[in-house]
Amino acid sequence: MSTYAAPWHFTLALPNTFRPGLSLAWLFVLGLLIAALVPHWLTSTDPLAAAARNAYLPPGSSHWLGTDENGRDVLARLIHGVRPSLLMGLVSTAIGLGAGILLGLAAGLGPRLVDGAIMRLIDVLLAFPDLLLALVIITFWGQGLWITLIAVGVASIPRFARMVRAQTLVVHDAPYVEAATTLGRHRAAVVLRHVLPNAIKPILILATIGIGHNIITGAALSFLGFGASPPAPEWGSMLAMGRNYLANAWWLVAWPSVAIILTVVSITAIGRDWLARSEGKSR
Repeated sequence: MSTYAAPWHFTLALPNTFRPGLSLAWLFVLGLLIAALVPHWLTSTDPLAAAARNAYLPPGSSHWLGTDENGRDVLARLIHGVRPSLLMGLVSTAIGLGAGILLGLAAGLGPRLVDGAIMRLIDVLLAFPDLLLALVIITFWGQGLWITLIAVGVASIPRFARMVRAQTLVVHDAPYVEAATTLGRHRAAVVLRHVLPNAIKPILILATIGIGHNIITGAALSFLGFGASPPAPEWGSMLAMGRNYLANAWWLVAWPSVAIILTVVSITAIGRDWLARSEGKSR
C-alpha cells in the first residue's frame, strides 16, 4: 500500500551568512531573555529602593542611566521591566494565536453557516483598532497586568483567525489531504496531522512579528494606567511618570523609549528573516 505524508517541516536556523544587523538583533533578544529570567545577573540594585537625596541624578558613574523622581536607579528598573514587557508580548500573542487557530479552523472546515457567522464576528472586531478593543475589554473586566494581557490577546484574535481560515481553505484542497480522506482516515486525524500543521506554518512566523506589536500595545495601555500597578517597574508606566519631569530629567523618558524601540525592532527583524527564509524554501 502506498504511503503518504504531508509535505510539512519547520526548522529554526540561524542565518548562514553573517549579517551585522540581524546578529545584533539576536544578541539583544538574548540579553532580554537573560534580563527576564535572571535580572540579578545584570544588576544587583533593587529597582524599588528609593532615596530622596538621589532624585533626578543624571546618567553618570554612580547611576549609569540616572535616577528617577524617587531616587530609584533607572537601569535597574529597565532591567526588571523586561519581564512584564516580554510577558505581555508572548502571553498575549499565545492567547490570540490559540483562539485564532480554533476560530480559523472552525470557519475554514465548518459548514457555510458557521463560516459566515464567525467571519462576520471577526469583521466586527477588526473594525476596532487593537488598542481601542483592549480598552473596551479592560473597561468591563477591570484593570491589572493579567487583565491587560488577556485584553491585548483578545484584540489580536481577529488577525490570526482570518489568516488561519485562509490557509485552511488552501490546505483543505491539497492532494495529500484528499489522499488521506480517500484512504479512510478519520476526519479528526486528517485535520490534526495534515490540515492544522500546514495551515499554521506561516502563521507561527507572522506571530513572531506580532509579539513586537503586542509589546507596543501593552506599553500604551500601561502608559494610560492600565498595566502593572506602581511602583512595579514597567516600561510603559515609566514613560507615563517620566513625561511629568521631561523638562529637567529627559532620561526618564529617553531610556524606556529606547528599550521599547530596540525590543520591537529586534523581534520584528528576526521574525521577518524567518518569514523570508520560509518563503524562499517554499519556492
